[in-house]
Amino acid sequence: MTVSRLRDIPGINVDKMGNAADAIGDPDMLRLENLDTDIAPPPAAVAATLAAVTRDAANSYLPFLGIHELRRAAAARVSADTGVTFDPESQCIVSAGGLSGVLNALLAVLEPGDEVIITDPAYAGLLNRIRLAGGVPRLVPLVVRDGGWRLDLDALAAARGPRTRAILTMSPSMPSGIVHSREEWQAICDLAVAADAWLIHDAAMERILYSDQPMLHPLHFDGMAQRTITVGSVSKEYRMIGWRVGWILGPAGIINDIGLVSLSNVVCQVGIAMPGAAAALTSADDGIQGAVAAWRGRRDLILRELADLPVIRPDGGWSLLIDTVALDLAPTRASELLLERGGIAATPMTGWGEAACAGRYLRFVFANEPEARLTGIRERVRRAWAL
Repeated sequence: MTVSRLRDIPGINVDKMGNAADAIGDPDMLRLENLDTDIAPPPAAVAATLAAVTRDAANSYLPFLGIHELRRAAAARVSADTGVTFDPESQCIVSAGGLSGVLNALLAVLEPGDEVIITDPAYAGLLNRIRLAGGVPRLVPLVVRDGGWRLDLDALAAARGPRTRAILTMSPSMPSGIVHSREEWQAICDLAVAADAWLIHDAAMERILYSDQPMLHPLHFDGMAQRTITVGSVSKEYRMIGWRVGWILGPAGIINDIGLVSLSNVVCQVGIAMPGAAAALTSADDGIQGAVAAWRGRRDLILRELADLPVIRPDGGWSLLIDTVALDLAPTRASELLLERGGIAATPMTGWGEAACAGRYLRFVFANEPEARLTGIRERVRRAWAL
């Protein structure tokens, strides 16, 4: 019998698609189902990790909340990006990846039945962590305007209720790739203040932007320093997925509580991975600018080739969505046909929001396939869907 905390937690489908693609074993298949990337991590991060393997200090539980070098680097990074100064010892801890940090933050702020406002579509893993922590997701739909995504501000305002305890944000968001405008951020921050709610910001992709607009963070807005919890990681921007290292910053009181959750959960982080993460954050050659240019080129190629199909433009991040329902194809069927006839592995967004919103879409991840392999994707889609 399934325990109650798992009854409303479906899978994320990515694992099933990955297993199906692996079982076929076709090297020509486009692997668009999972958030991986083929672009290498910063060389300094790799060198620091290799050196750490040989050091006894890296083979330790201590310090439980993360090595001081990494906490200083993460605090300095977020302080420089936001203009809000963070003390690395009292306002920053290290997590075993960004999603572990999000779960620990949710466990530290939610009582059972508290509501968490989040956009739709949203990563199913975030929705499931809200539920696992005893919270209730309150979904705010994204809408399509001028070929891209925008936040429904009226629906955002209507989502506030007496049990609103937190707002969980991500910009660029996954899977949509929405990058919140200043107006949207202002509305989100105003709601957080009005509801006296925490704002938990997943900053994993905040510099993966495909426009000339500056990066915006909730800490850029008045009144947010005392209620914002920032969760970052090296997985996306620094291309260090396998390291499983993230960080959490916020007011000292709540960071202390999140630290207690962390000690009761994963206990400590990956000792041999943290020096590499610190090196990435402090490297003069982190490779982010070049990686973003490469990812943008891949996005642009897919947008050009599929311009006659209902593809929604992402303004950041690693993935884009296509509205297969508009083509009279359920996303699950569209995914099956792509796998069987088109040589493309792609994940349907079932469970990534409401059926009327996220449930319309199939996701293409473009971060792990170079332009040379993506070229001709329109013919693969035509062959699979008879379009």
